[in-house]
Order: sequence, then C-alpha cells, then structure tokens
Amino acid sequence: MGDPRNVAHAKKVSQEKHHKDKHASKIGSAPQRAKNVQTEKKVAAPVAERTTPKAETAKPTQPLEPTQLEKSLVVLSKLKELEFHSRANIEKLAELSLTIEEQLKQKAFAEGIGTVYAAQDAFQSKIVKLIEEYEAECTRLKPA
Repeated sequence: MGDPRNVAHAKKVSQEKHHKDKHASKIGSAPQRAKNVQTEKKVAAPVAERTTPKAETAKPTQPLEPTQLEKSLVVLSKLKELEFHSRANIEKLAELSLTIEEQLKQKAFAEGIGTVYAAQDAFQSKIVKLIEEYEAECTRLKPA
C-alpha cells in the first residue's frame, strides 16, 4: 500500500482531470455538440437494437434512491477515515515532541506541542467512541 499522501494526490489529480474534461465538453460549441450527439445516436441505435431484446426496453428510467443504511455506511466510512488521519497526527505530534524536547532543547515550544497532542488525543478518543456507536446503529439498520 502506498503513502496516503500519494494516494490522496492521485485521487485529486484524477478528479480535477475528470472535472476539466466535463467542463470542456460543456464549453464546446452548440452545433458541434449537436453533431456529436446525432453521430452517437446513429452509431448507438443499431448496436442497441441488436443487443437488447424488445421486452427489456420497458425498464423504469428513474435511478433508485440510496437507502438510509447505504447513506449511513458512507458516513461511517468517512468517520473511519477521520480516525485514521487522527491517529497519524498523534504519531507525528509525538515525533515532533521528541524532536523539540530532546534534540533541539526548545523547552518553550514543548508545552505548546503537548497541548496540541492532548487535544488531538481527546479528539481521537471521542471519534473512536462515535465510530463504535455509529457502527452499532448501522448494524441495527441492516435487514434481518
């Protein structure tokens, strides 16, 4: 597994590229877009007629609304991601604390790092508790 920063950067770059491509297609001239749509329809229509039986064409076109469970699982995933980053922050703060106190002998900043470390540790404890409670709720929402 790669460095989380590299993974996050790659995700950001791909999202920006996707957004840029989407935005660029909207900016294109209207006649050109209409021509592309007509061309796509001409090409797609014969393929669709050959591959799909007539009985399947009467499917509902409305997408299904995500259920409360699915939405809750997304929230749970985001909470777990926050907890992961919180744990990483605690580790980094511990390293910085050692560096400031032991190597650099900067006692004036040691207290500040300690305060930030304590706040991050309190956040970590609270988010872990929240995740446990939210997991119980997601379990309750699952069908029997």
